[in-house]
Amino acid sequence: MIEAQSLTKRYGDKLAVDQLSFSVQPGQVTGFLGPNGAGKSTTMRLILGLDAPTAGTVTVNGRPFAAADNPMREVGALLEAKAIHGGRSAYHHLLCLAQTNDLPARRVGEVLELVGLSDVARKRSKGFSLGMGQRLGIAAALLGDPKVLMFDEPVNGLDPEGILWIRNLMKALASEGRTVFVSSHLMSEMEHTADHLLVIGRGRLIADCTVAEFIEQNSEQQVRVRTPDADRMTQLVAADGGRVTAEGATLRISRLPLERVGDLAFENGIRLHELTALQASLEQAFMELTKEAVEYHAAVPGSRAQDGAPGATSDVPSEKVEA
Repeated sequence: MIEAQSLTKRYGDKLAVDQLSFSVQPGQVTGFLGPNGAGKSTTMRLILGLDAPTAGTVTVNGRPFAAADNPMREVGALLEAKAIHGGRSAYHHLLCLAQTNDLPARRVGEVLELVGLSDVARKRSKGFSLGMGQRLGIAAALLGDPKVLMFDEPVNGLDPEGILWIRNLMKALASEGRTVFVSSHLMSEMEHTADHLLVIGRGRLIADCTVAEFIEQNSEQQVRVRTPDADRMTQLVAADGGRVTAEGATLRISRLPLERVGDLAFENGIRLHELTALQASLEQAFMELTKEAVEYHAAVPGSRAQDGAPGATSDVPSEKVEA
């Protein structure tokens, strides 16, 4: 378990982490999200004792990580995958870590096989691709068979097969009762991987909940309707307090639940060809919640906010009835 209490870090006039209090529980994958500059990397460095907090505390399994007797047996971390000596082979890089941390040499071969690098174990790491470097960094994190694992952007540089592999690996590690803490900007991947979310903005905690709760609390649900009587349906919905966006015979309705929309159509004899509750994505909910916490804003020339704008819903149905 990782626990932070009023964790604060200043760099001169910059307040990078501001009174953060949270816990990362074992047995689940906890996603750590936030815009660039939110303080995610700083927080992870504070957990590992690579930086000292200005105020507050953070512990791993009840004590500061710097006090750990066998660090690699307690925590495995991937913060910077390419932070290795390029002249060393993957095997000797891991062997060095094993020897300096009193780990059995057999673990080197085991983790190399686990991450899929056995065939290139004797090659120098300076020739590795970004994805191979990520796999080697993950192997180093797993070397001590730790109960707590921390990953910063673990899918960076991985191909689709590699992304699926690391997703399944993190879930498997959590199912064994380990604490898995992962920071990522890939919202779609976190939506498929994380059980729980910690979201920060400008150094402060702004959400601590499950993925489903986060999406529900930070997005407006919509209902998609297809009907040959779109004009009349629009009038009925508006009169009942709903909001309608028309796309020909297809209507997007907000502010009314799916059941109420269906009842309106039934009570007024309107034929429906589709009645679908649209499920917002994690990315859309994240953009809506953090829009005031983004440090750097960019614009695309000539673009206009459409369905992909913050707060919009995707076309992924969560419930669907078709005539």
